[in-house]
Amino acid sequence: MTRVSFFDQDGRITGFTVSGHSGYGEAGTDIVCAAVSTAVQFAECTITDVLGNRVKTKVNEEKAQITLTLPAVCEDEETVQAVLTGMMLTLCELRDQYPDYIEVMEVQNDAEN
Repeated sequence: MTRVSFFDQDGRITGFTVSGHSGYGEAGTDIVCAAVSTAVQFAECTITDVLGNRVKTKVNEEKAQITLTLPAVCEDEETVQAVLTGMMLTLCELRDQYPDYIEVMEVQNDAEN
């Protein structure tokens, strides 16, 4: 199963972690994994390449995991939040269609972390 966690601090999405393989299909033909990968790449490319923000991205190939963390302040914060909210809604729709293969959750971060 693919697990997606969006990190929320006082109503601001501060990043996300995506881990695991959905198991819907064989590697290379898994439409759920392909959809998740596309959503992640779209968000990361839009935030970094289009909007010009420096984010912290960690990839762990062994765990099939990617984590993206926003800086404390982003250029065009409203647009960054719209991109991440759109990603979350897209993945929630995917979860509704394939509930046995993807889990999406919001994790509340307190301001001290």
